[in-house]
Amino acid sequence: MANTTMTYRRLGNSGLKVSSVSLGGWTTYGHTVEELNTVQRIIARALELGVNFFDIADVYAKGKAEELMGEALAASGAPRHHLVVSSKVFHPMSDDVNDRGLSRKHIMESIDRSLDRLGFDYLDVYFAHRYDPETPLEETVEAFSDVVRSGRAHYWGTSMWSPAQIAEAHTFAKANGLVAPITEQPEYSMLRRSRVEERVLPVTTRLGLGLVVWSPLAQGLLTGKYDDGVPEGSRFANFERFREQLLTEENAAKVRALRPIADELGVTRAQLALAWVLRQPGVSSVITGATRVEQLEENVRAATLELSPEQLERIDEVLG
Repeated sequence: MANTTMTYRRLGNSGLKVSSVSLGGWTTYGHTVEELNTVQRIIARALELGVNFFDIADVYAKGKAEELMGEALAASGAPRHHLVVSSKVFHPMSDDVNDRGLSRKHIMESIDRSLDRLGFDYLDVYFAHRYDPETPLEETVEAFSDVVRSGRAHYWGTSMWSPAQIAEAHTFAKANGLVAPITEQPEYSMLRRSRVEERVLPVTTRLGLGLVVWSPLAQGLLTGKYDDGVPEGSRFANFERFREQLLTEENAAKVRALRPIADELGVTRAQLALAWVLRQPGVSSVITGATRVEQLEENVRAATLELSPEQLERIDEVLG
C-alpha cells in the first residue's frame, strides 16, 4: 500500500509495519457515528490515504463498533493481508461473572466473538485492555500466547499496564518459551506526558515494545475547539469525565499558546499535536478518531509534517 501521504513504522522490534497515523473507533463507532455509510466513507478514504492500522475493542459500544468497522473494511474491498487490525479484551461485556477480565476462559471466548463481529479469521494484534489483578499473570500470558499460536492473532499487546506489569509479562513469556507482547497502548499527548516519558518508555524501549498511543489530541482539546468554551454536541459536552480531567485553565492556556507555532508552519494545532507525538521516541503510531472525512484528512497530513529542533524547543517552552 504505497502512499506519499503516509509513513510506516515497525511496531517495536517486530517485523510488523503500521501506518504512523492510525484510525480507531473508541467513542465514535456505535456512539457519535452510528451510520454504516459514514463509517464506510471514512474508512475508504483512510485506505486511500495509506492508513493500514485500524484499532477497535470489544467493549466499544458493546460490540457494535467491531461490527461497523468489520463491515466497512469488508465493503472497502481492501485485501485482508494489506490491513493491520487490532481489538481488545478485558472490560465487562455482560453481567455474567466470567464475561470480563483476563482469565483464560474470557480471553479464549472473547477472541472468537470479536472475530465473529468483525467477520475476520484472525486479528493482527490482540490487546489486554487493562491489567487484571484477579487473574494470575501466568494464566493471562499463556492464554495470549495460545491465541497467537492458534493463528487467531499474529501478535498481542498490553494497554495501560504499568511498567512493572509489562516487564513481568515479557520476562515470564521469554523464560517459558511463550509469546511475549510486542506493543503497549498508553494515553499520550502534549498534555499527558509524564507517565509515558518517565515510567513507561524506559521499560518498553529496553524490551523492544512499540507504543501505539491513544488520545494524542487530549480528547480534542489540542485542536483548539475549546478555546472559547465547550460547544454543544462536542466530546467535552457529552463526556463530563473528560472535561473534568483535561479542561483546566492551565491546559487551555497552553493550547492557545501553541496557535502561533502552528500558524507559522501553516498547519492546524491538531496536526502540530500529532506530529509532535510522532517525533517522540518509541512511538510507532498515533490512534486518531474521525467522525468526518475532513477530520481524517487533516489528521493524516501530520504523518509527513517535519518539526525542526527550534520548533520542538518552542513547543517544550509552551508545554513547560
